[in-house]
Amino acid sequence: MNKQPRTLLEAIRHFAQPDVAHNLLVSLRWPNGVYCPTCGRTDVRYIATRHLWECKENHPKRQFSARIGTLLEDSPLGLDKWFSAIWMVANCKNGISSYEMARDLGITQKSAWFLDHRIRLAMKARSIMKMSGTVEADETHIGGLAKNMHRHSKRKKEIAGTGGTGKEAVMGILQRKNKKNSSKVKAIHIPTVQRSILHKEIRNTVEPGSELFTDELISYGGLTPDYRHDTVNHAILYVRGRVHTNGIENFWSLLKRTVKGTYISVEPYHLTAYLDEQAFRFNEREDDDYGRFKKVLSSVFGKRLTYSELTGNGQAPTA
Repeated sequence: MNKQPRTLLEAIRHFAQPDVAHNLLVSLRWPNGVYCPTCGRTDVRYIATRHLWECKENHPKRQFSARIGTLLEDSPLGLDKWFSAIWMVANCKNGISSYEMARDLGITQKSAWFLDHRIRLAMKARSIMKMSGTVEADETHIGGLAKNMHRHSKRKKEIAGTGGTGKEAVMGILQRKNKKNSSKVKAIHIPTVQRSILHKEIRNTVEPGSELFTDELISYGGLTPDYRHDTVNHAILYVRGRVHTNGIENFWSLLKRTVKGTYISVEPYHLTAYLDEQAFRFNEREDDDYGRFKKVLSSVFGKRLTYSELTGNGQAPTA
């Protein structure tokens, strides 16, 4: 199959050919030709039998592969399983749990959980231009209710905001669709919904002078000098002309469907990764499956995530 795969079945068949998968990884990493990642020399020798290159310069790590310095480095899984996993995470609207991935790929749940989180790191948005035009901001809370928690965990859950007791606070900022681009969202795990924190995130994300719509949470007060700020009172209505937060509310519904329906339990330590995953799929929703897959694969370079880093706080893998 020479054409690009369009479905998961086509992708599995396509990337089952080791040379096809390897050549795609190489073309994305070195679009202008292979060079040594240690010294930068381009006159390297290819060892076809091992899918390795060897630098002519005499230095440590003369031999290298396309996986070196990527999220795939040191992984015992073949590219066929890696690519299938990336395809599923990038394109399953409600996510895919590590248990389901383990069954589909024939690997352990622990390996699937680690694989899942490395893919989420690749989905993390890099530095982007500030939002402008018409922007919506809102906050929500993710997690179980305090009444269902152990008393020791309950003491740690003192989060301000109506309905937020026992949950983690999350802020969402969405730039509405304009003539050039579709709507884009940024989701941030925040410690509380206090004014100083919400104002900081808005100022870091939104260009001054932009039109900003929020609900009537008191923490959003004081933004008027820098933004054309207007609010909607959800106790009375949800839309007042152009003033509403329906766009970010739509994203919350997708996020909570994923968390509650697929992952069931998300530890606060890992919440940011799940937010990045959902934001990526939302922001890339107008692309096709292969396009989303390729964007994630193009972001595995220059990143590393070890298992000890992932479990640095001693928690066991869950979703």
